[in-house]
Amino acid sequence: MLTLPPATPTSSFAARMLDLCVRLQGTICDGLEALDGTAAFGRDAWERPGGGGGEARVIENGLVFEKGGVNVSAVHGMLPERMAGAFGVDAKPFFATGISSVIHPRNPHVPTVHFNFRYFALGDDLAAPEDQWFGGGADLTPYFPDLRDVVHFHQVWKTVCDRHRTVADYADYKAKCDRYFHLPHRNEARGVGGIFFDYLRDDPAAVFAFVEDAGHAVLDAYAPIVERTKSEPFSEREQAFQEIRRGRYAEFNLAYDRGTRFGLETNGRTESILMSLPPRAQWHYAWVPEAGSREAQATAFFQPHDWLGGDVPSAS
Repeated sequence: MLTLPPATPTSSFAARMLDLCVRLQGTICDGLEALDGTAAFGRDAWERPGGGGGEARVIENGLVFEKGGVNVSAVHGMLPERMAGAFGVDAKPFFATGISSVIHPRNPHVPTVHFNFRYFALGDDLAAPEDQWFGGGADLTPYFPDLRDVVHFHQVWKTVCDRHRTVADYADYKAKCDRYFHLPHRNEARGVGGIFFDYLRDDPAAVFAFVEDAGHAVLDAYAPIVERTKSEPFSEREQAFQEIRRGRYAEFNLAYDRGTRFGLETNGRTESILMSLPPRAQWHYAWVPEAGSREAQATAFFQPHDWLGGDVPSAS
């Protein structure tokens, strides 16, 4: 269940962030349901044995969205030794809350989207934690990218960052996103990026304002793209390429994603942690796109580019 540790003041960033995540979950699920037009999000509340829990909201088999989830969690307890070592701190009480989402559309012309915004605190007193930080971001994974959609997505996030210049730098967060969502074993990006930030400790009030603004921008960044593409006809060949790219998505989430590791290390709920995986994917031995094909043109997008500076990908 979505609960705070006992005696947590409502003025704390822990309480304010949990409240924001709950509100965003409702708003974003409502917006996605309206885009789909047929399917609704189911609700599944869960408890973590060590403290706290969450609510998973999952949509499946919709007209537009084949599978997706918008999950909120708030967990607390003693930080496991292994995670404490990863953070470079001693094992001590922790609190973590956040909202995380992955949406897998049915139509290969509609991109997959991911976003998450999170807060982490260490210490017994959440009114004055020993340490606290924010992280998050959003990224887009198209299958047949359209430059108009990529530019729109990035422009929304640049606009949000520009409103919070003291704590948010679009160029820096874009570069961090490009580095993070990279598959080293494939030497390619998971998609076309977005923004990514972590360990924001300075001026928590200003950072919280940025995170709140970013959370409310999710639908602005994604909904117009869905509206434009959701009715486009598609072929079996295009769907097969979507599933090949979904395989890359699964590879990243299982091999590299920090959120997946954190959830598993802290005994989080497995179904919620692995909600990000697509319902169908393909792997083919030594697959490469045919030269000059639409698949080859799409693959050219999966490297870092200056999307807002006119850097247009071209297939080799």
